[in-house]
Amino acid sequence: MGQTGVRLHRWDEIALDKVTEMLSRKVVTGEREMLVQVYVKRGCLVPLHAHESEQMTYVLQGALKFLVGGEEITVREGEVLHIPSGVEHQVEALEDTFELDVFSPIRGEWLSGGEDDLPR
Repeated sequence: MGQTGVRLHRWDEIALDKVTEMLSRKVVTGEREMLVQVYVKRGCLVPLHAHESEQMTYVLQGALKFLVGGEEITVREGEVLHIPSGVEHQVEALEDTFELDVFSPIRGEWLSGGEDDLPR
């Protein structure tokens, strides 16, 4: 797997990053995209923001309420929301939620561990 750039990742071997009391995540990155397991507690609010990365959010358990372009969109178990690059959005956890986010390009600020490492 080494020379071809192919890598196998095991979620149970990736450290859980506790971003806040309400939000934790595990991150896997490739060259141009990242996959993130996100655990949010009911009531968690990620404030209005935008980023260069295109985002796909797949809710595995629970429910999230997004505000995108002034429109409320509830995403429930088994549903996927696509947010294009640069579109402002916020999210609130309506229930304890386990979801997968895919970002392209990679959210470099999430990997830096610096002040810009926000749950957005």
